[in-house]
Amino acid sequence: MEKSLIIIKPSGLQRGLAGNVIERFQRKGLQINGIKMMQLDEAILRSHYAHLTDRPFFPLILKSMMASPVIVMVLSGEDAISVIRDMTGATNGRKAAPGTIRGDFSMSGQENIIHASDSAESAVAEIARFFKPDEIFDYKPAHIEYLYADDEITE
Repeated sequence: MEKSLIIIKPSGLQRGLAGNVIERFQRKGLQINGIKMMQLDEAILRSHYAHLTDRPFFPLILKSMMASPVIVMVLSGEDAISVIRDMTGATNGRKAAPGTIRGDFSMSGQENIIHASDSAESAVAEIARFFKPDEIFDYKPAHIEYLYADDEITE
């Protein structure tokens, strides 16, 4: 099963949307393999957003992402990264399709509720950045036979 990192950003936490976001993923059939609340600092954000540190808006990212604690999660499922990206919607909430997390809950490009890994390679690095190996739990959900056909499940 493919894994992805999710961050419910301060904009999602402060607006009381964490439960809605988590529920959407669970209702879809994605499995929670790790979840915790943490306060991000500049060091972890510089690592996470290394590709943006030289951009003029990077100080806004720091301010936004350190405004309150966040919830970080590892989710898994077949094609989890593309499924989650589709559920998340376009980065700018004003342009995100209705029915997506950002389309339903965001009006901003920055205060856009959620971060989701954009590739399998990014997911591996991001999960390692935010979780220790013993904080990730692989288990077989009791209802998995009702989520996938037998020939759809990869281990």
